[in-house]
Amino acid sequence: MGSKSFLKFILVVLITIISVANTHAQTKEQKSLEAKREKLQTEIREINRLLFAEKKEKGDVLDQMKALDKKINVRQQLIRVTNQQSNLLNRQISANIRSIYKLNKDLKTVKDEYATMIQKSYQNKSQQSRLMFLLSSSNFYQAFKRLQYMQQYTEYRKEQGEQIAVKADELDRLNKDLNAERKVKEVLLAQNRKAKNKLFGEIKAQKELLNSIRKNESKYTSVINKKKKEARKIDKQIESLIRKAIVASNKKIGKKTSKSNSTKFVLTPEASAVANNFSANKGKLIWPVEKGIKSQGFGIYKDAVYPGIKHQSNGVIIATDEGAKARSIFEGEVIAILAVPGGNKGVQIKHGNFISTYYNLSDLYVKKGDKVSIKMELGTIYTNRSNGQTRLKFYLYQDTVRLNPEDWVYQL
Repeated sequence: MGSKSFLKFILVVLITIISVANTHAQTKEQKSLEAKREKLQTEIREINRLLFAEKKEKGDVLDQMKALDKKINVRQQLIRVTNQQSNLLNRQISANIRSIYKLNKDLKTVKDEYATMIQKSYQNKSQQSRLMFLLSSSNFYQAFKRLQYMQQYTEYRKEQGEQIAVKADELDRLNKDLNAERKVKEVLLAQNRKAKNKLFGEIKAQKELLNSIRKNESKYTSVINKKKKEARKIDKQIESLIRKAIVASNKKIGKKTSKSNSTKFVLTPEASAVANNFSANKGKLIWPVEKGIKSQGFGIYKDAVYPGIKHQSNGVIIATDEGAKARSIFEGEVIAILAVPGGNKGVQIKHGNFISTYYNLSDLYVKKGDKVSIKMELGTIYTNRSNGQTRLKFYLYQDTVRLNPEDWVYQL
């Protein structure tokens, strides 16, 4: 093989490697986008199932407004992801079209060369036989070289034929891939059109709901104030019980109550091991329900009707199915039972110096002092009969410091 032929061979190999790597990367990206799209579609189905009451007229307008807002947000994410998939397919289709054009061109060149070679071979064969070609050699060395040439020529013809077959197969595969990609793109575009139509309908419903709420602003404000008051009552009791638990725990191990040790647990070696294990599982902790969706996140958020109004959420709210059970996210000990006057029940579990709180339970399966294991059922989550919604309020603290459960629980 000459130096030019060798360089051409190396170049072809490099181009093939880069092409395969690009195809693999695009396939990986496409799979990642498809997984995201399926997750968003599932979330929309769960929003429809869990956040919208069977009889919408029974649910309060604030819940409907928040549910619509969440669904619109998820729908917009779905449209963006589907657009990304479509754009990636466009790039793949363009790349395949270029490859098909080049392969057609290469195939034509190889076929032309092969035809010329066969024609010359036939002409040479008609002029003299291979035997005469060998016998007419002036010496043995020339005869050997002529025989070697004939063998190489035969091998070359064979390689050219195989190359034509390979390129033809590759061309056929690329054409099939191209047709498949175009069909997938058509499906994605159709789904995106459907999603956009649903989005327009949801935005219209949201505007109509906004108008109906703003016509009766005083009633809406009353609902907001009532919910804020209930939330503050729960938050206050949660933090009060944590402080009492800290004092009791520290006293039990012989630590006198002082300003410094009334806000932090003094840990025994065993409690330190549990706390360290809990901390090591940050971002990997299980959900406090077997199945559900987050209906309200942690922190400050804008009001769904009046964006100028801000709300504070010290935990997260998870919507789930009627009859669902709250379950412990980690091993620990029940340190308190919540019972808000006029409200529902709750459980606090200590994991070293971390405290998880599960509120809005109708029935409890544990009592103060019980040891619990991961996934252990703590109680039945309350279902509101006026709107059919079943929601768990979940809080997480480290000593007396509020934590964002979304940072600790897996994909919350």
